[in-house]
Amino acid sequence: MRKYIIAGNWKMNKLPSETYDFVKEIAKVTEGATCEVVCCTPYVCLTEAVKAAEGTHVKIGAENLHFEDKGAFTGEVSADMLKDIKVDYVIIGHSERRQYFAETDETVNKKTIKALEKGLIPIVCVGESLEEREAGITMDLIAIQIKKAFANIEAEDAKKVVIAYEPIWAIGTGKTATAEQAEEVCKGIREILAELYCEKCAEEFVIQYGGSMNDQNAAELLAKPNIDGGLIGGASLVAEKFAPIVKAAK
Repeated sequence: MRKYIIAGNWKMNKLPSETYDFVKEIAKVTEGATCEVVCCTPYVCLTEAVKAAEGTHVKIGAENLHFEDKGAFTGEVSADMLKDIKVDYVIIGHSERRQYFAETDETVNKKTIKALEKGLIPIVCVGESLEEREAGITMDLIAIQIKKAFANIEAEDAKKVVIAYEPIWAIGTGKTATAEQAEEVCKGIREILAELYCEKCAEEFVIQYGGSMNDQNAAELLAKPNIDGGLIGGASLVAEKFAPIVKAAK
């Protein structure tokens, strides 16, 4: 049976001075969770987040990493740096990284390989724009993203990767794919993984839905057989909104 993973993506929100108390609050309001609970924070908040999560069920993730171990990459952070401060997860290939910071399918692949090599759990994001959905090429585009992301990754490592389906048109817009639309794509992703690896392997992958999942729609989305959790944006910044999403993942 696959485990549910509910991961909050804080994006560029929260100060380091706010982080410790907020992660403690998240741990409190999600106590007894039957799913994995993750807070992915800005780099400068990670140390406080890890400290607050110690001894709780909450795991901590970063929002990005570089695919090299070290070097002249001003402003970047390596997998070793994240491991050194005891980070567990890392988001890779979020649409905002692709849109604003020149992330490509090739760099997503390099970062995923590096994260796996260093013992981090990658959350690899895929998704289509509104124009691409209206053109009827959603699964064509996502198939390319998946196949490139998993290039040169063997099945045993691949199964450690969490995939987050995030329709770009639903991120931060308040629009959400219907439960049926989200399930259709997540099921399609599992079929692509079956082609890449095997059907049994594909059943082991955790596939999240992201894109304005909130306390009102989480239960319906998470009830679908191929949706194994959520990558949560805005709702992860308010404990009272995040907690019901975690509760719905069972």
